[in-house]
Amino acid sequence: MRFNRMIKVVGCHAEGEVGDVIVGGILPPPGETVFEQRRAFERDQDHLRRLLICEPRGSVARHVNLIVPPKRSDCVAGAIIMEPTEYPPMSGSNTICIVTVLLETGMAPMIEPVTRLRLDMPAGPVDVEAECRDGKCIAVKFENVPCFAHEIGVPLTLETGETITIDIAYGGMIYALAEVSQFGLSVAPEHGRRLAEIGEAIRRAARRQYPDVMHPENPEIRGVSIVQLHEAFTGVGGASRNTCIVAPGRCDRSPTGTGLSARLAVLHAKGLLKAGDSFAHDSIIGSRFEGKIERETTIAGRPAIIPSIRGRAWITGFSDYVIDPTDPYPAGYVISDTWGTSTKVTQD
Repeated sequence: MRFNRMIKVVGCHAEGEVGDVIVGGILPPPGETVFEQRRAFERDQDHLRRLLICEPRGSVARHVNLIVPPKRSDCVAGAIIMEPTEYPPMSGSNTICIVTVLLETGMAPMIEPVTRLRLDMPAGPVDVEAECRDGKCIAVKFENVPCFAHEIGVPLTLETGETITIDIAYGGMIYALAEVSQFGLSVAPEHGRRLAEIGEAIRRAARRQYPDVMHPENPEIRGVSIVQLHEAFTGVGGASRNTCIVAPGRCDRSPTGTGLSARLAVLHAKGLLKAGDSFAHDSIIGSRFEGKIERETTIAGRPAIIPSIRGRAWITGFSDYVIDPTDPYPAGYVISDTWGTSTKVTQD
């Protein structure tokens, strides 16, 4: 038996969303920052993302995260996030998985009852408080990077000719947000396929009609890359259902940490939430992330917030993935019967 390489992965999910963590077999890519490392990995080693996410080893419902040494002295680790069509600068569910794996495998020291640490993420440093008991990470709360509303209540014309209303906001990724009632639907598992199709139609239209949306301090973070379909706001301290449509068209199983951060930024911009207020999102499978606006801030002179997100994750297993030199599919493959609404493996 001979293999070209072996990759060690810890399986994990956060409130239902798979966020597996690579702990061995891949060396850190070059770069002075984790964002630069992310860019280098995408340029030079994207075949490894495809190997782990595409069939026959993975699926469209999987995310993987590569642990790298931090570039900042105040952080314990860095991470490169890999999703079915992109390398997002930040992800809430993946952050919660990363912290859980670091602590429960001993890669970072666990201190009970609360472990405090900082992660060096591509979008910027993220402060974490992990509730720990009897060697188990019970819950993870993190303060996200600065989040802000970019557009409020703007029109969007879909390929069908229908015009809807969306908000655009940055929550660690650039989101288009739309109330799901515009489509006569609720966020429920039986509507998952239709919600995914609508979300992808919104993403494609938003990327065409709002091409200049970008992060004010990092122009490489640009264009709507993900869509949130949410139910109505229920007031301070309340909760509503949402689903975030991950390209190429599937419903995030978790409530989505960057999605809740973007929603908090929009609600703050609309004057419905202020610093200190909380609001939660329930996912399409009924799991929950708790959100709070910790404080107000600015980014490049525009109003922004620092939100916190709290959720849970569970380790599901330990795997060694190999590449046999005779395997005809070393970078995997995709078929549209399971791969969202298209066979694309990068954002269009």
